Amino acid sequence: MIRFVLGVEDLVDTRFAVSPLQETVLSLRVLRDPGWYALHLPWRRMVLPRLDGLDLGLLLALVGRRHTLPDFLTPRPTSFAPAFEDEWDVARRAAPEVVRRELTAAYEPDAVPEVLRDAAGGDVGLLGEAVCGVLRRYWQLAIEPFWERMRLVMEADMTYRARQLAVGGARLLFADMHPHLRWRDGVLSVDKVVGEHRVVASGRGLLLIPSVFAHQPAPPVTPDEPPVLAYPSRGVATLWASAPVAESSALDSLLGVAKARILLLLEEPLATSEIARRLDVTPSAVSQQLRVLHDNGLVARARQGRQVLYRRSSLGDQLARRKAPS
Repeated sequence: MIRFVLGVEDLVDTRFAVSPLQETVLSLRVLRDPGWYALHLPWRRMVLPRLDGLDLGLLLALVGRRHTLPDFLTPRPTSFAPAFEDEWDVARRAAPEVVRRELTAAYEPDAVPEVLRDAAGGDVGLLGEAVCGVLRRYWQLAIEPFWERMRLVMEADMTYRARQLAVGGARLLFADMHPHLRWRDGVLSVDKVVGEHRVVASGRGLLLIPSVFAHQPAPPVTPDEPPVLAYPSRGVATLWASAPVAESSALDSLLGVAKARILLLLEEPLATSEIARRLDVTPSAVSQQLRVLHDNGLVARARQGRQVLYRRSSLGDQLARRKAPS
């Protein structure tokens, strides 16, 4: 179990970020053990043919027997949405002693795989440069083409979590994040993970990173990092699924099928582009329907950074909860 001790200042400084490099590294687990990640099997089938010629054996060797990964490949994001190249450069320049220590920690009690030692010329501390070159190409082939849709899912999750924090504080924020998380008396406990240590935040805050590829909370393997936690994002099941076929209902009759489908989606805040992706229609078509729903008081909207997010109003909630007549 890993425990983060958070004071009042740390809770005030609880922030969110997305990390393209972390998603790239975590996705290697799906390629290695697809049975653990059934939701991502469509993605796996799409990307495997693209990876011919890539040293996939080297990348998959980065995943430890217990699904651990060396921390130097998932550096703490320094901004809300860093570019892949910026994070990649940090990982590539990791000091040899850091790489050596974190590889050892990720594979304990096993030895570092021979394929990694060979790639580093016998000194695993020099692995960073070799593995990051392959990882960069892997990002371009397997993650970057889908990054926009992944990012929208994660940003929708962050909006939901921020609202939970505003309404109910830390207790509500962590209540439904994952069963392995427990908040009590200023301590966030992460159960059923590799490691047994206690990290006192001491004013460094807590960084939360939603992830589409994490199947459970993933704190750093070593206790040297400030408190940071990747956690499974809401809405992952929508990433690769086809748009649902709307059934005839009283709501369809009242609003029309297109507006009814949008209203039912807006249980959580979503941007126009994310609604369009989930329904497999154009953003302009969604914008027209949202305008009508908003003008009639069925959805509310608020700006979040560069996006406008839409959510059902109380009247919209009442309509969405009505069941179709039998």
